[in-house]
Amino acid sequence: MMLFSCTNDSKEVRDFLAEKNLPIAVAKDAYHIYKDSGRVTSKLTTPLLYDFTNRKNHPYNEFPEGLTIINFENDGRDSITVIGDYSLSYSKTSISEIKGNVVVVNHTDQSKLETEQLFWDQKNKYFFTEKSFILTKSDDTIIGIGFESMENLNKYVAKKTKGNILAKENEL
Repeated sequence: MMLFSCTNDSKEVRDFLAEKNLPIAVAKDAYHIYKDSGRVTSKLTTPLLYDFTNRKNHPYNEFPEGLTIINFENDGRDSITVIGDYSLSYSKTSISEIKGNVVVVNHTDQSKLETEQLFWDQKNKYFFTEKSFILTKSDDTIIGIGFESMENLNKYVAKKTKGNILAKENEL
């Protein structure tokens, strides 16, 4: 008769997975609700999530099949939706890179940003890209290369622009 016994502490397993560049967890058809003080602040849905938070220097989550995030402000009256085909989200810095058919919609004022790559500073609620973009706000359509704005698409800096912008009399 032969008896074998194996013991692995969780740190050894995490280190092994990190060394082999394997995720510590995989989630399929994930639906995550974020809450702050009992109120829902955002919802995330994704077909596939790889959790690489076992990395010491740069822990991250990967969304290889895309994601949809809805952020709620002002007790749910205002919301922003962010959609992309691929994303990396770094947990130490709270910065995410979203790529491929990126769309951001501010549902309150019906403004929409479209681009191929977007960086999102979640701590400061700030978007930026150096790629081409299209911003649609009421009667305005702005096309350019390089864009920065607050998360709600207000107070923006649009670079290398062209398009039709209607100026209101009080803005001149």
